Amino acid sequence: MITLTVNGVAHSLDIDPSMPLLYALRNHLQLNGAKFGCGMGQCGACTVIVDQAPVFSCQFPVSAIQGRPVRTIEGLGSAEHPGPLQKAFIDKQAAQCGYCIAGMVMRAQALLDRNSAPTEAEIRAHMEPNLCRCGTHMRIIAAISEAAANLRAAGDDPGHAVALAGGAK
Repeated sequence: MITLTVNGVAHSLDIDPSMPLLYALRNHLQLNGAKFGCGMGQCGACTVIVDQAPVFSCQFPVSAIQGRPVRTIEGLGSAEHPGPLQKAFIDKQAAQCGYCIAGMVMRAQALLDRNSAPTEAEIRAHMEPNLCRCGTHMRIIAAISEAAANLRAAGDDPGHAVALAGGAK
């Protein structure tokens, strides 16, 4: 048995310990936000947050997760009540085809959780491992900058940004 704590909820799963986290999330927990892109950890469509760090879930075996918190896009908000970062992505029309967006949002959330005032250069460097084939990178950067500004204006420090974004329930 593998125990995964995803979005604050513990799940005991009878699965192969070498199974990639992506498959456990999608096939066993029905959390389909993280997408299979390349399967080689090169595109970022499968990005989730483990222990406050963005990881490519297609390359991360569930055995490495035991006891470590996992956050997925489903834990940040919903269609009816998007989290601050999700709302900024919507407002800036940062998604085109939408395939990479969950991974982009999760990588950006990891940045904002630890740095509520990233510079454009810091955003670019942090987001570099994730690819958007539609070319909406400028809108993605604008969305992250807007979300950071909104979080600061609301008086949220980086630690509180986790709670505001739905990481603590």
